[in-house]
Amino acid sequence: MTIGIALIGAGAVARDHVAALHRLDGVRVLHVVDLDPARARAVAALAGGAAWATTPDEALADARVTAVDVCTPPDSHAVFAIAAAERGKAVHIEKPVAPTMPEAEAMLATASRHGVPFMVGQTTRFQPVHRELAAAIADGAVGRVRALHTSWYAGHVWQGGWNAWQLDPARCGGHLVQNGVHAIDLAVWLLGATPVRVFARGLPTFAPRMPTPDTFHVTIRFDDDSLALLEWSYALRNRGEQLRRIVAIGERGSLHHSSEYEPALTSDAVRLPPPSTDDAMFRQLSHWVAVLRGEEEPIVRPDEVRATLAAALAGRRSLETGRAVTLREVTGD
Repeated sequence: MTIGIALIGAGAVARDHVAALHRLDGVRVLHVVDLDPARARAVAALAGGAAWATTPDEALADARVTAVDVCTPPDSHAVFAIAAAERGKAVHIEKPVAPTMPEAEAMLATASRHGVPFMVGQTTRFQPVHRELAAAIADGAVGRVRALHTSWYAGHVWQGGWNAWQLDPARCGGHLVQNGVHAIDLAVWLLGATPVRVFARGLPTFAPRMPTPDTFHVTIRFDDDSLALLEWSYALRNRGEQLRRIVAIGERGSLHHSSEYEPALTSDAVRLPPPSTDDAMFRQLSHWVAVLRGEEEPIVRPDEVRATLAAALAGRRSLETGRAVTLREVTGD
């Protein structure tokens, strides 16, 4: 049976979604929706001639559509996800799930009430290196993990693209939320614990005139007293450059990885991702489709979605106040 999908949002990441979904058997993108008709038409053509529109009404009314893939800016996630869930459509949504906790809670509650699968696309969980780390930790290779340290550095991304909604806290939660959820979710997943307190620092490095730091140091204390130190930066000189390191320290040993030791193929025109991170979007959407077919249990749980967003929002508040912030201050629990 074919899974019919409506894609809402036709920006750059939507193109990655279409390319990944095209590789899956028994999956068809039937509708593409975007406020910009030219973008909607272009992505619909990439999807093999899907219908396109500037509003989601027709797509959500189509009985052939069983699932909706939301690739819009975070401030519109709740509107589209709730509308889809209320019509009995499964939902896949780009990260972060929302810029505020009430919006996230509303989406999760609606999906639960209507009994539809709801998955947030936490892509780092599907990168090969992190899948291997998670498997080793689950097998007890190093015992209980007490500390996690990640250092992620990426190439210059500001010029010609990082001056719109990605820098507006009202639309995406701010830079720490928009991009920091990758590392924060990874820590929540690998440590298997709940964040309770966050301290964050932000530094302007390569882009000192931008209205947000481009480099962050975030420390998270968890409810089992484990600790995560997360660093990420967009300060490398060239667009496409990256350096990624991760260390998981357990009671009986440690696991670590660095992309600097991986083979790399680069040229003036292209810089391919290292093998440790390659093809994660395809694995992510493959898993989503397997969940829709009842073949796999969801790898991203609602409680982890809440914890990740709350920790990211606590990190943003920590940046603003200069002090450690508990998650209770953000969630009101």
